[in-house]
This record gives sequence, structure tokens and C-alpha cells, in this order.
Amino acid sequence: MESSILQTCTNLIKNAQSIVVLTGAGISTESGIKDFRSQTGIYQMAPEYILSLNYFYQNPKGFYQFALENLYHPEALPNKGHEILAQWEQEGKVTSIITQNIDGLHQKAGSKQVIEFHGTMKIASCQNCRHVYSTQDMINRLNTMDDFYVCDQCRTPAEKDRYIKPDVVLFGDTGKWFSIDGFNKILNLINESDCLLVLGTSLKVTPFSTFPQYRSEGSPLIIVNKGDSPYDTVKDSYVIHHSIGETLTKINDCLNPPNY
Repeated sequence: MESSILQTCTNLIKNAQSIVVLTGAGISTESGIKDFRSQTGIYQMAPEYILSLNYFYQNPKGFYQFALENLYHPEALPNKGHEILAQWEQEGKVTSIITQNIDGLHQKAGSKQVIEFHGTMKIASCQNCRHVYSTQDMINRLNTMDDFYVCDQCRTPAEKDRYIKPDVVLFGDTGKWFSIDGFNKILNLINESDCLLVLGTSLKVTPFSTFPQYRSEGSPLIIVNKGDSPYDTVKDSYVIHHSIGETLTKINDCLNPPNY
């Protein structure tokens, strides 16, 4: 990592007063969670279709077996990147984190202002009455019931209407942020920020990939990601192809030098 780009990014973050952070799988891989599209990612083990709404309704048991094994990581711990973002939020520098991740590690680290754009694996909801089950509830039901994925809190005649789905956004699905109000809130946060920090995402999956386009004129875009992104060469972008934890640690050490 070149010291010049690191120093430039450090100065930009130092001078920023309202940083919005976009995070993807790359920050979670540093906590031991598999990503999706890399050579060792989840899609090397199974096709994308298994994480679609159609597959969920066709084979809810198979979907849950795959999701609980590959998407649910209650034992995972936040890494240095998560911890520094939480610290910067506490210091008033980071105003919001918008994440593609469904693991809850930002909240575990202490971040409060987190938008889980693709939902969460912590809970599941009946698609009819919206009764909420914890994921541990669903594991217990799976181990003790045949039709564990059918809600027993509502009585609508069609069984499929009572399916309990994890609160994650699947292919062919929409989440709470996939609405006009949801998009407007996110785009306003980005437009009103004075620095956009992108961590661990290639910014190639829509609609998340469109978000950097809505930053205000002249607002810097800092990207820390091991792979390339379509925004690497746009105006006012600063790119570091390196580990997120190591990069943020070096920046944070410059912002908060130790007192000896």
C-alpha cells in the first residue's frame, strides 16, 4: 500500500464531518465469513438460484438447510474494521453505515446507525401475519417439526402464504429499503455527506452499486477493496487495494496517535 494514497485518505477522513460508509462482503471475510462471488465463495458451492424467492417457495426445507449452514454465523466476531467504524461513529465522524451484509457484525461492534440494505439473518417473519421468529426459534422448529417453516400464529387457508422466510432480500425479492421512501432516505444521507467511504464491495450489484452516483459534487469517494470496482477511476475517487482492517487501523492511528 502506497503511503501517499494512505496519507491522502487519512487527511480526507480527518477533515470530513459527515462520513457515510457503504460495506460489502469484504469486511466480513476478515471475520471468517465466506463471501459470495470469489473463487472460494458461496456461489462456487451452489448456484445463485438457491438464494432466490422462487427456490424458497419451491423447497423451503432445502433453502433453510443451505441458509442456516452458509448465511447464519452467530459465532462470528467483529474485526478491527468493524470496531474502528463504531469508534468513528461514537466520535461523531461516521453518520451512517449502509451495508449489504446480513451478519449483524456492525451492530455487534457497537455501531448504531446501520441500514441493513439486504436484511438480516437474525430473524424470520411469517409472510402473511408478519409474526417474527428468531433464527434460533427456526432452528428449534426445524429439529422438532416437519413443517417448521409454516407459521402457526395465523390461519389463512393457503399454506404457502404462511411460510416463514428469513428477513433477507433474496433474488426476485424486495426488502424494506426497496421502496421510494427507503431509497430517498439512503440517497439523501449520501448526498448530504461530505465523504463516502466504500469498504469491501466491488459495487457491481444493483441497486447498491448505484449509490455512489448520488454523492454531492466534489465529495470524495474512498474505496478500500481488494478487487476493482467501476468507480476506481471516476473523479474525486481514491482507491486502496488492501485489507480493510489494516488500512483503517493505519488511518485511525494517524487520526488518534497514542499518548506516551
